Amino acid sequence: MRLTILGCYAATPRTMTNPTAQVLEINGHILLLDCGEGTQVQLRKHKIKFSRINHIFISHLHGDHFFGLPGFVSTMRLLGREKELHIYGPKGIKEAITLLMKLGDSWTNYPLIFHELTSKEPELIFNDEKISVTTIPLYHRIYTNGFLIREKVGKRKLNVKAVERFAIDRAYFQNIKNGKDIVLDNGNTIANKELTFDPPKTKSYAFCSDTVYNAEIAAQIKNVDVLYHESTFLETESQLATKTKHSTAKQAAQIATQANVNDLILGHYSTRYKSIELFQQEARGIFANVHLADDGRVFDF
Repeated sequence: MRLTILGCYAATPRTMTNPTAQVLEINGHILLLDCGEGTQVQLRKHKIKFSRINHIFISHLHGDHFFGLPGFVSTMRLLGREKELHIYGPKGIKEAITLLMKLGDSWTNYPLIFHELTSKEPELIFNDEKISVTTIPLYHRIYTNGFLIREKVGKRKLNVKAVERFAIDRAYFQNIKNGKDIVLDNGNTIANKELTFDPPKTKSYAFCSDTVYNAEIAAQIKNVDVLYHESTFLETESQLATKTKHSTAKQAAQIATQANVNDLILGHYSTRYKSIELFQQEARGIFANVHLADDGRVFDF
């Protein structure tokens, strides 16, 4: 599982920082989570192929989280995209994007499919044989969701030495990978666990963008491998966090502790602070495994 941070600062773009956007590579999928201004440039900078992105998840309709989306959709048309592009986001996102295309007479020549979200309860919005994506209802100034991405358990791996030892014909290999026991010609049954290795441990990732501190989400993201949680402010500005419905680094660490996650990544920093190291210092007073998102940083888990 690889996470590439394209942008992770609050509100407005600057010459050296970008608003929220990140790419999650997990089990063969490349997912774009939020799409602030500058996302296309950042994708090119990090050599992430546009054509491999088939699913885009938008947390909410504040500009620093989706103003890069119209340009991305338009560029896909110019690049001759033919595959479907799925966009998941709050109700209204279809109207916002299609209005711009209508005014510019630039309809896509590929299927553009919107999945508009309205539920205030966790909702399974994408599911295939490799991963699932479920919304995490957040509390911000407008309707907002985070996203919980989980890998599916893969097939068991063939133990080549074991099948050779029992002289099992290759015709049975697929059945073995599918978890079936094998009956030998002499009538003896060989348990599948003797012929295979366990599949790799599955990974999970929770993306919690703009939200006021909300302990209720801890139950839904319990034991996830990696949590990205916004930390717009330090505790010294906690009154601003409450007023604007954002979180502090300390509060993000409290959620990580309550949810028993392995790793916490902080982001969405207010640019009022001289150093983002201050966020890590504050959070580590509560939770040990704290990492700092920063534009261009890549995490491999």
